[in-house]
Amino acid sequence: MKKIWFISNASSGSASPDKVAALVELFAGKGWHLIGHSHFPHDMLPDAATLDAAGVDTVILYAGDGTINAAIGALRGWNGAFLMLPGGTMNLLVKALHGDGDPAAIVAASMTQSILVALPFVAGGEYRAYVALIVGPATSWFRAREQVRAGRIGGLGRAIGHAWARTFGRGIRLGGAYGLPAGAQAVLISPKGAQLRLAAVDARDWRSIAVLGWDWLTGDWLAAAAVTESVAPTVSIEGDRPVQALFDGEPQLLSPGVQISAGQTRAQFICTKMPA
Repeated sequence: MKKIWFISNASSGSASPDKVAALVELFAGKGWHLIGHSHFPHDMLPDAATLDAAGVDTVILYAGDGTINAAIGALRGWNGAFLMLPGGTMNLLVKALHGDGDPAAIVAASMTQSILVALPFVAGGEYRAYVALIVGPATSWFRAREQVRAGRIGGLGRAIGHAWARTFGRGIRLGGAYGLPAGAQAVLISPKGAQLRLAAVDARDWRSIAVLGWDWLTGDWLAAAAVTESVAPTVSIEGDRPVQALFDGEPQLLSPGVQISAGQTRAQFICTKMPA
């Protein structure tokens, strides 16, 4: 019998309280012992000591990429397994591990055809991104995106105005990012083995900025403008002030000089997507 700790975020993209309750019933039907349930962000995330004391062997995450990132970060150093279920808007990390299956199908597959795999990540300072890190002034659009997701239309205009002004400001400069345009509005950094894959968006005119902003709101920012790609072992933040960064969609500040590099976790993530 699995001893599980369930972490859910009912306000994430495709999750809801009813779906969370249905999953709890599903776990019971599989004979899994639910040791604890954290309703994030209302509840604090558990730490490794709490899980070890309770004998938990598997953490199940039903949330979006940002909440999943926060939970993995809170449990860095824990030796148990993670099972991720699609509860967000894009679910990029879940799709990499399980394909397009729904939560019930993934739970069933985890019992019959699964392996434990390591996850590559991008590290910047104390933070990690398992899907992608985005740096540059265009990250200001995340506030407008969150207003849309939360249904707070009243604050959307102010958030868009702030993002518009920031996007026309100074671009991002990265040391070691050869071949990218100087002063790009945003650079998406994702892991590629031991290297970093870099994709820079360079929007210089009103129309390009407007399209960039719209695609931020709808989720496909790389479609917004001309994208220049490159690969590097490491890059660093240049300039004399902190820059806004999004780690799997969650905002942080990175100080000048911070090194950004690739890494890999231990093999502790349940994967049901078998290689062809």
